[in-house]
Amino acid sequence: MINELVQRLSDGKHEIVIGHRDEPYEEIKQRIENGYIHVKFTQTKGGTELGINVDLNNTNLKGLDFNKGGGILHIEGTSTLNYNEIRCIADIDLATRKGEGYLQIVEGDSADNSNKFTN
Repeated sequence: MINELVQRLSDGKHEIVIGHRDEPYEEIKQRIENGYIHVKFTQTKGGTELGINVDLNNTNLKGLDFNKGGGILHIEGTSTLNYNEIRCIADIDLATRKGEGYLQIVEGDSADNSNKFTN
């Protein structure tokens, strides 16, 4: 059974933030390259923070300036939210660390092959 919050976050795009306001951009890059980062959906009660396993094959770091914080980061990754396997997909303005994202519900055997999902 799909959780109500998971269902809501998989319907349309939602405000999302990544990292902390005073966190160096290079630290954000390092977390992504290490394969794990937190993202936060800000428009839920209290905010919903997810630790996602970054899918480096579908995350785009090209053209980003991690020294000055410029460019749009496209990030994808998997996690579990309220016992539901999900895939988080987001586009984030590196300068503000804010953007839009949504969840895809991962069902059945698809959870084993993250490359089956496209944006």
